[in-house]
Amino acid sequence: MASIDHGALGQELYAALRSRVVVPPLKGRVPGLTIDDSYHISRAMLDLRLADGEKVVGKKIGVTSPAVQNMLGVHQPDFGWLTDAMVYSGEMPISRLLIQPKAEGEIAFTLKDSLVGPGITEADVLAATATVHPCFEVVDSRIADWKIGIEDTVADNASSGLYVIGDGVDPAGVDFEGCTMVVHKNGQLLSEGQGRAALGSPLTCVAWLANTMAKFGISLWAGETILSGSLVPLEPVQAGDHMHVSIEGIGSTEVQFT
Repeated sequence: MASIDHGALGQELYAALRSRVVVPPLKGRVPGLTIDDSYHISRAMLDLRLADGEKVVGKKIGVTSPAVQNMLGVHQPDFGWLTDAMVYSGEMPISRLLIQPKAEGEIAFTLKDSLVGPGITEADVLAATATVHPCFEVVDSRIADWKIGIEDTVADNASSGLYVIGDGVDPAGVDFEGCTMVVHKNGQLLSEGQGRAALGSPLTCVAWLANTMAKFGISLWAGETILSGSLVPLEPVQAGDHMHVSIEGIGSTEVQFT
């Protein structure tokens, strides 16, 4: 079996990102593709973004809730990188940056201490967290029609797009399992979810991320932003849409799509 050219596939996905086009799924097109291969493809894609001047500011876990897993047909979490070019506030220009965007409400963590796996626990995550924030992540896919398997979404930087986070609060006292998230779109109630929707707790999500990325020699560093996965179903969005999210005990944020 021929070896998989991680660099070439990373270049393909990077070109799709920059030109806002889609490519056929890698799964089925690349014989023998594994999740480990997909991680190396994602790193190759990231290296090209860093060469453009972007900087890593955090990491993300995705596909954590049954609602999202069932929508995408991917039944295990994925993981990826956040760069400084991905974060916005107030207005988000999805019409010129993204291809097939979908918004999801999340809890974002800002770390005061690093989390170096393996063996990271929920208690470790809580102790290492400076603040938690309401967040919208707007995921995107360079894979045609969102026809993704786990190998596709990992290779495509966990189907990352852009994100916005609101003001942070001290995590002490936050009910991470029971807190209720409420999402409105264009002034109308869209969805609700609780913290336990994501692997039982957002703390579990961040611990999973730290331990999984540790297998590839990657840690979650102090000062980074960590997106912990959606608590509600994904929602397709377009220019002109407005979304608002509130999370019990944490706060609220909003975004206007342009």
